[in-house]
Amino acid sequence: MRSLVTPVTGALPFVMTPDEPRLPVTSTDALDAPAIRRKLREHGAVLLRGYDVGGVDGFDRVVRTISGSPLAYTERSSPRSTIKGQVYTSTDYPPGEEIFLHNENSYQARWPLTLFFYCVRPPETLGATPLADTRQVYRAIDPAVRDEFAARGWRVVRNFTDGYGVPWQQAFGTGDRSEVEAYCVRNGMRPEWVGANGLRTRAVRRAVHRHPVTGETVWFNHIAFFHVTTLAPDVCEGLRELMDEADLPTNSYYGDGAPIPDDVVAHLRQCYRDAQRRFDWQEHDVLVVDNMLAAHGREPFTGPRKIAVAMAEASGDQHAGGDRAL
Repeated sequence: MRSLVTPVTGALPFVMTPDEPRLPVTSTDALDAPAIRRKLREHGAVLLRGYDVGGVDGFDRVVRTISGSPLAYTERSSPRSTIKGQVYTSTDYPPGEEIFLHNENSYQARWPLTLFFYCVRPPETLGATPLADTRQVYRAIDPAVRDEFAARGWRVVRNFTDGYGVPWQQAFGTGDRSEVEAYCVRNGMRPEWVGANGLRTRAVRRAVHRHPVTGETVWFNHIAFFHVTTLAPDVCEGLRELMDEADLPTNSYYGDGAPIPDDVVAHLRQCYRDAQRRFDWQEHDVLVVDNMLAAHGREPFTGPRKIAVAMAEASGDQHAGGDRAL
């Protein structure tokens, strides 16, 4: 089968375009999936630009051609709307807010190995989906900081309370407490019902992983993203004044429950920033991301931005379900 994709640049993301402008993705051999996957493992992300995607149905076909059936969005931490099937909107946060770099669902026992983003409508200004190579992030982190997390792991604490973030019923896809408890047990989490309708979950996860295909060491976690200091300064200060540390909507700790110093988290954020790369969305772009090799985020934006998202290829850590130090 002849490849109809041509590399344009070796930057992150690696850009691939068809030999024929606006080639429909439904055309025979329009997408050389093995070639795309090779570049994905090498670069961490591939941007398919210049194709006629054909809307959400065509996007779904791209996902299935490259990675098989898309996955459901489970154990949610951000608001999304379903577009069709397992295709969702990108995070429904206000346009003026930045979403910091993160790896999708890296706080869970299982996560999607591959992410797909489809630009239905680009923003007027900014609104990029920045990327950061997690191999580069890992190398940039102070070895003493890396070693501390490698030895102790990290703990994620989430509080599902009315008025803050995603309700637990939406996060777990059920209003049945026994189903939530069973899910937590299966996935190495400890649930605690708080008050009349609140839920607190705790889990200890690994901070450093090896990629299941390439074998490379990656910085794969939500430590910086979930830490309260990564919020906007006024929001962070307001939450800390309003509630006890244990009641914050999300927070990160060392695996033994000890607090992570703010300057350590600031160092982690800077390592992400230093590795960050961006591009401007164009209509019909499809971005394919190896979720373990590249973190992603969202710039603030103006104008009607619409990005569809799908996730595929369930992966996980056989050790991640351990109830260590809880």
